[in-house]
Amino acid sequence: MKNRCGWTKDDPLMIAYHDEEWGVPVHDDQKHFEFLVLDAFQAGLSWKTVLYKREAFRKAFGGFDVKKVAKMTDAQLEKLLLDQSIIRNRLKIFGTVKNAKAFIEIQKEFGSFDKYIWSFVGDKPIVNNRKSIREVPATSKESDAMSKALKKRGFTFVGSTICYAYMQAAGLVNDHIEGCFRYKQILKL
Repeated sequence: MKNRCGWTKDDPLMIAYHDEEWGVPVHDDQKHFEFLVLDAFQAGLSWKTVLYKREAFRKAFGGFDVKKVAKMTDAQLEKLLLDQSIIRNRLKIFGTVKNAKAFIEIQKEFGSFDKYIWSFVGDKPIVNNRKSIREVPATSKESDAMSKALKKRGFTFVGSTICYAYMQAAGLVNDHIEGCFRYKQILKL
């Protein structure tokens, strides 16, 4: 039996996400946008809740295509408020379009969102040496700086806690506990 970070519990979808995605350094703008959308919807909820709705979110938001999302109309967004397969929070749904527009502006300015976002960690993952999940913080100085900068650029639902969760998901930080089989695998990526 593989030793994993304790937050996966015995849930097959959480285990698959942990084993295949969480902490893997992301350099694809579409994947960055997907994680930003999902983490914004996580605000106040569990990751498990969002993960189980991921495919519905993918369908609702055009495969996480940032250009498609930026062009969504208020009528389309109002329709999403009736979609029981996603989290129906008006501010988060409308905020997704606002974030898509801000994301595109960063792409225009820096050439890619990836180039911009990795600058918050000096262009390489922060490797932590946690012995247990109790040692993992909710925020960091990097997530504080990222949150402040994204808000200044017009993003919403990007508080420091959300930014830190995003950093973990997108591999900007390796928060697998040292005893987890993925810790060393992620170091090699």
